[in-house]
Amino acid sequence: MSFEFVSLIIPLIICFAAISGIFKNLDIFTTLTDGAKDGLKITVSILPSLIALLSAVYMLRASGFVDALTDIVTPLFVFLGIPPETTPLILLRPFSGSGALAVGSDIINTYGADSLIGRTTAIMLGSTETTFYVISIYFGSLGIKRLRHTIPAALAADITSFLVASLISRLFWG
Repeated sequence: MSFEFVSLIIPLIICFAAISGIFKNLDIFTTLTDGAKDGLKITVSILPSLIALLSAVYMLRASGFVDALTDIVTPLFVFLGIPPETTPLILLRPFSGSGALAVGSDIINTYGADSLIGRTTAIMLGSTETTFYVISIYFGSLGIKRLRHTIPAALAADITSFLVASLISRLFWG
């Protein structure tokens, strides 16, 4: 795809939506403002959980708790075949995408993008999700309070992704 076409995608989508609304005899401006109003309501409803989650993540990082927990779980990760250098990434990823990206960037800068550790880190970043962030945003916006099976299932998926990322890295580049 050329750069010119890519830069036109969003304006084309907007034009398509406007033309579609005209053919359906919709009041486009009212529909647009109603959508913006609904978006603001959702933003206001998820803002408290977002502020609490981000504050907690930054407090945990600043307090040294993440470093202490890293020292505790590193032997387990070594036993499971996960590079111990990825431990801070594994601990932060379920809580903070930006924190995990910063840690991942540090790991890749330290060990190199083509190293086993760098490739494992890249696979981990690409195959896992910021579990608690996603749950707080989506469930908070929908008003869902019962998370009975959601958190264990999501964390099991994250753990599986971390293990498989380590295994794939060792199989292809180890």
